[in-house]
Amino acid sequence: MNIKKEENKFLIPFILVTSLFFLWALAHNLNPILIPHLKKACNLTDLESALIDSSFFIAYFLMALPAGMFLKKYGYKNGIILGLLLFATGAFLFYPAASVLSFPFFLTALFVIASGLTFLETAANPYITVLGNPKTATQRLNLAQSFNGLGAFIAPLIGGLFILSGRHLTEYDLQTMTAEQVQAFNIAEAASVKMPYIFIGALVLLVAIVFSFINLPEIIDINRESSSVKSVLKHNHLRAGIAAQFFYVGAQVGVGSFFIRFLNSAASIDEKSAAYYLSVALLLFMAGRFIGTLLMQFIRPQKLLTAYSVINVILLLPAIFFTGMISVYTLMAVQFFMSIMFPTIFSLSIANTGSDAKLGSSLIIMSIVGGAIIPVIMGYVSDATQSIQTAYVVPLLCFLVVAYYGAAGSRINQIQNQ
Repeated sequence: MNIKKEENKFLIPFILVTSLFFLWALAHNLNPILIPHLKKACNLTDLESALIDSSFFIAYFLMALPAGMFLKKYGYKNGIILGLLLFATGAFLFYPAASVLSFPFFLTALFVIASGLTFLETAANPYITVLGNPKTATQRLNLAQSFNGLGAFIAPLIGGLFILSGRHLTEYDLQTMTAEQVQAFNIAEAASVKMPYIFIGALVLLVAIVFSFINLPEIIDINRESSSVKSVLKHNHLRAGIAAQFFYVGAQVGVGSFFIRFLNSAASIDEKSAAYYLSVALLLFMAGRFIGTLLMQFIRPQKLLTAYSVINVILLLPAIFFTGMISVYTLMAVQFFMSIMFPTIFSLSIANTGSDAKLGSSLIIMSIVGGAIIPVIMGYVSDATQSIQTAYVVPLLCFLVVAYYGAAGSRINQIQNQ
């Protein structure tokens, strides 16, 4: 994207903050690897394994408002540094969690990581939108989010190489092995998460140190009036955006979280191979971000959001009702058309909110709790029907909500002016 000469002072901050999008994508997109891996190591059901998403995304709900208040008092830079420190701490906690093979310990570590990501996302998303011309805020955020797509592509590759073993205990193994041998197998499986998360924690800690030394300009709101939840929710397009983001994030997390289980069930693809398919799908997601950013120069974001949502509804139908590679390829294509949804909903929601933008962005980040709820519903449907494919009816319904926001809810955004 082109940055005008008068906005060159924002170029370095834009690049540095954009790097954060890559980092948190690693954490988000290792969860689809952790779900089948810890399901095996900790002997979990689909519903129980979905608690990995729940512990992760419930942090967004609980920490979003504190993060917003922290930003309002201490500024973007300090919020980013605190978020990075929490992120690193949670990553380091994976080592003791794997050592004692405690699923609740893993959930705690994920909660700490996500708490850090809440600070990062609450700061970085609105910060990117104000680093330049307001008319190009949606394109700018989509460009930054494209590097989130790069991290998303790399995460399954890391998981496939260093976490997933491809080994499973058969019914014969379970009948012939002693309890101690089974426990030793499970501990060995869990141990594979140690080094990847130690590396991520060290990298994030290094980035926190860099941010502590750089000059990151604080963006000052022209409107200095204080905000409240009541005043923020007077923006109709923001209220609708909160709901749309809840269902979108729930759909995105659900589609990715059960991807490996889906491929195994629908096309008999083993977990290590499925991880590579997931990586390719997330490469499509990244490509969709770049292509979507270009398309928004010619197509209004609202129209593109609506079109992409409807396309995903259509793509999920063969994924649900067919088996074999057609179901795999259509599910992979869903990732491409999800690509623009989060940043587009976010930027449309906080447009024209003035001094309410920071608190409004916190409420939108809170709506990410959809990622804690929708996958659990999918896990329940899968366990109840004994079909992970049937569970994908849930994200299909979520995309219908997003389509409505693009077609109607966001139109209010264009005429609302408070």
